[in-house]
Amino acid sequence: MADDDAPILDLTFSLAGKTALVTGAAAGIGRAITETFVAKGAHVLAFDVSDAVEALPGDLGADKVTPFKCDVTSKAAVDAAVAAAQAKAGRVDILVNNAGVVHLDAAETLSEEAWDKTMAVNLKGVFLVAQAVGRLMIAEGGGKIVNIASQAGEIAIDKHIAYCSSKFAVIGMTKVLAVEWAKYGITVNSVGPTVVLTELGRKAWAGAVGEEMKKKIPVGRFAYPNEIAAAVLFLVSDAAKMITGENLIIDGGFTIQ
Repeated sequence: MADDDAPILDLTFSLAGKTALVTGAAAGIGRAITETFVAKGAHVLAFDVSDAVEALPGDLGADKVTPFKCDVTSKAAVDAAVAAAQAKAGRVDILVNNAGVVHLDAAETLSEEAWDKTMAVNLKGVFLVAQAVGRLMIAEGGGKIVNIASQAGEIAIDKHIAYCSSKFAVIGMTKVLAVEWAKYGITVNSVGPTVVLTELGRKAWAGAVGEEMKKKIPVGRFAYPNEIAAAVLFLVSDAAKMITGENLIIDGGFTIQ
């Protein structure tokens, strides 16, 4: 017998009538998430430090995407952009913290500049945007947040000292925010992709280095941006109301070995 108190879930994963803020929206995983959200009916507030973000309304629809150029490492820039986004949309139902960078080097030779840049974008930026949008969601009575972490947030990878450190920290931040904001009706999760075949991913993992890496992945291939976007869609949908504080690994089995 069905429980009378059980929620009625929309299993179409529709985002109709929802407003989603996506950082790093101009390319790669962020672009795929933006396209997926638009396809499911959301209006996307697209944040990116690149001028390329201005092309999104022309590509996807001016009534479906509003671009904002924003440096997520600057509190003043984040606060101003989030305030402008709220003024435009009225509310923010969904946040995806996707903006990120990677600097690879051995621990003994990684520069301070590379360390600081990685932490500024991958960690501080995630916090600043989550804090600004979280305040809105608290006032609005709820919301969904997904932070883009990495398989590198669960395991050690050679020459990834800064990147791994930042992504381990993002997963920790996700769990703390989930605990603190659950009482406000906000769920906070992260996803941890393996190598993703974005434009940069294809270049970085081309040739022998990529073939060797794929041998370590049980499914034998890298991920595509739309596969990451699909997982994010699930986590921000009504079907995932009971999921918070989790890091969903999307790695073809890499980290289970």
